[in-house]
Amino acid sequence: MYDELKYWYLRDHKLFRALSMSQIKQLCIIVGFKKAKKGEIIYFSDSEVPRIFLLKRGNIKIVSVDEDGNETIKDIIQKGDLFGELTLESDKTSNEYAKALTEEVSICSFLLSDFENLMLKHPDLALSYTKFVGLKMKRIRNNYSNLMSKDAKYRLKTFLLDWVEKEGKINNNSATIENYLTQNDIAQIICTSRQTAIILINELEQNEILKYNRKEIIITDLKKLKEF
Repeated sequence: MYDELKYWYLRDHKLFRALSMSQIKQLCIIVGFKKAKKGEIIYFSDSEVPRIFLLKRGNIKIVSVDEDGNETIKDIIQKGDLFGELTLESDKTSNEYAKALTEEVSICSFLLSDFENLMLKHPDLALSYTKFVGLKMKRIRNNYSNLMSKDAKYRLKTFLLDWVEKEGKINNNSATIENYLTQNDIAQIICTSRQTAIILINELEQNEILKYNRKEIIITDLKKLKEF
């Protein structure tokens, strides 16, 4: 039953659509599987055994730590996304970790060496992986460019609209998002102080654009948010 669950999950993932049924079953043999609770550290970039991770359920944040110990949220990982040693090289100079944001987090993982061998055997998988990671890196670069060139209000608006598009339940001109981020998390994502993030969220609430609490965020007027 356990291997069958791994099989169906991998089969349905777009990264592995180039593989046959028998090849996916072989892949299941080298896949590790793990569950994590909210707040649990899942991955450190300086691990002695480098891995590639695939998120099956829940949400994870990737946190980068600079030389002074300051932390910045580099990315929010959602269902079906990859993280870990995506460049297929173990980078001992980077300092980042992955932390579970939601109550139920499930991940599959591959040893970097096993995944490299798999791609050598299956060129179609290597091409699919290159495209998948390329798009992910492009998105991260675009986010960074956007953060550098826009003010905090614009960054918050863009982040919220992107969050709605990915995970929101939209009903006409409103949307509801399950909230697994603290105000400090949101501040880090949009590269501003917690105080500034709180002021901007309060401004959205005062303008009847948003309702914020620890469990959910309700965008009461998407049109107004886009004009914010």
